[in-house]
Amino acid sequence: MLLVEDDENLRFGVAAALRAAGLAVDEASDLPQADEALFVTAYDCAVFDRTLPAGDAARLRDKLRGEGRTVPVLFLTARDTVEDRVEGFASGGDDYLVKPFAVPELVARVRSLCRRAAVVRPPVHRVGDVEIDTARRQVRRGGVLLTLTSREFAVLEVLAARGDQAVSRAELIESCWDEMAEPQSNVLDVLVSQLRRKLGDPPLIHTVRGVGYRLAADGGSR
Repeated sequence: MLLVEDDENLRFGVAAALRAAGLAVDEASDLPQADEALFVTAYDCAVFDRTLPAGDAARLRDKLRGEGRTVPVLFLTARDTVEDRVEGFASGGDDYLVKPFAVPELVARVRSLCRRAAVVRPPVHRVGDVEIDTARRQVRRGGVLLTLTSREFAVLEVLAARGDQAVSRAELIESCWDEMAEPQSNVLDVLVSQLRRKLGDPPLIHTVRGVGYRLAADGGSR
């Protein structure tokens, strides 16, 4: 997702909370940066501070819709009258949150918008005796509930959504981390090792040399 906020302290705090909730977050501080980021990356959702130094963020939302891009947008604003909220929705916002806001509410709303944008997927993926419940964000093996971190679940979910096809390291990092993570680092390898340990044997996450990883019950090189 993309967070567009010119207040550096607020942007840092909100981005940290969203990342702690397992969401990959890119940041922009003004409309030109946001426009460039949205041109380069297809985000599941975007959070815009309504009033930015270069003008009203609704202008960018209108531009996106004019180009046929349907990324859901949540506006953050200090404008708190009923008329302001109605005008915010009329300007094309998918959701509208008044400052000051509760961070857990923002996280919940962002998750809802991201789900709206996501390609429809089965609510439960099954790989061997593992069940990955994407709605409840729970994983069971042999009926036993496993304890995974938000990031571990995110990686497992991406792998499961691709069936038994290999997913590249770069794609996993792009999907489950933000732009500050580097695909060359070992952050993904460490997480996959932890995930393999929690999933237990027989192993389901297999290394595809020169590509990345695949999730399958039929074996493969590690």
